Amino acid sequence: MLKQQVTRALGLMSGTSLDGVDAAMLDTDGETIIGFGPHAFRPYTPEERAALFAAQGLWQNDPGVEPVAELIETAHAAVMARFSGVELVGFHGQTLAHDPAGRRTHQAGSGAVLAMVAGLPVVWDFRSSDIQLGGQGAPLAPFYHFALAKYLKAKEPLAFLNLGGVGNLTYVNPSHDRPESSGALLAFDTGPANAPMDDLCQMRLGQPRDTGGILAAKGTADDALVAGYLAESYFRRVPPKSLDRATNLVDRVAHLDTSDALATLAACAAGAVAAGFEHLPEPPARLLVCGGGRHNPELMRRIAGLVPSDVLPVEDVGLNGDMLEAQAFAHLAVRVARGLPTSCPGTTGVAAAVGGGQISHP
Repeated sequence: MLKQQVTRALGLMSGTSLDGVDAAMLDTDGETIIGFGPHAFRPYTPEERAALFAAQGLWQNDPGVEPVAELIETAHAAVMARFSGVELVGFHGQTLAHDPAGRRTHQAGSGAVLAMVAGLPVVWDFRSSDIQLGGQGAPLAPFYHFALAKYLKAKEPLAFLNLGGVGNLTYVNPSHDRPESSGALLAFDTGPANAPMDDLCQMRLGQPRDTGGILAAKGTADDALVAGYLAESYFRRVPPKSLDRATNLVDRVAHLDTSDALATLAACAAGAVAAGFEHLPEPPARLLVCGGGRHNPELMRRIAGLVPSDVLPVEDVGLNGDMLEAQAFAHLAVRVARGLPTSCPGTTGVAAAVGGGQISHP
């Protein structure tokens, strides 16, 4: 177990957007962010992305999982090889299925394999312990968001919004000393974000996304459909709460033309964020947005029109919104190595603060 010392950690993240592997170095002791290091991105090929999409919903021992896990490990090993000076690796894996009610989750890919290939200690399987102790197993970035709020010297509560395949909202009260302190954090999945829009673009246009939100901006949202979607019980459920990537939203907009369908999906994603604000202790002055969705001006415009906070990409405060989640798993890896908690009642609903993850050595 690490002593209290600064570690050069490499975080690896492949999210529900299925676009590729983010990798980022971070200097941290698991509590304080000392500095940011180099980063890289290894995109999935169209064939790899199709294989990952087809594997959604598969569990650990299901037929067809083994070649997908090998694909994931190969992609991660390739991006790891670009870095030097790494002391510890945080490997999230690729989520294929997530069922907190059934106390199970599946992030495909073996940290033990990566440790052997790279010759480095790898922290992985971050979610299982939380799930087994009754937590949602997600989201896990909030402990890093707390460290970022301290790094930014924030004095008042602020919020982070990750717009990946699924949206995650974290409320941070930086007046507390530790992330696991009662009232320091509240975090939950808001609802589907980029995933339905990306899936629709892939199915109808053969392209991975609505680049720049251009098509969505040309369309008209079906307000009745959006209202019906936001009336679902999930949005009223008290957090913490989490979602799988799977959604039937694409089916709901099947009767709309592409621009109107994308506008409707963007309105659903933005409305889900606004619904999430109703659960926060108080409206934060700033909503700092990371993840691919911040590159969609139409989605950002809709969110800004619905929430009472200044909506800013994290670049406005000097952070890297493309690599923030990868950095989070570098930070969490050091916490695991030091025996510090990685989730708590306010982030996943687990009964008490718990440290997740296992460490594989080469």
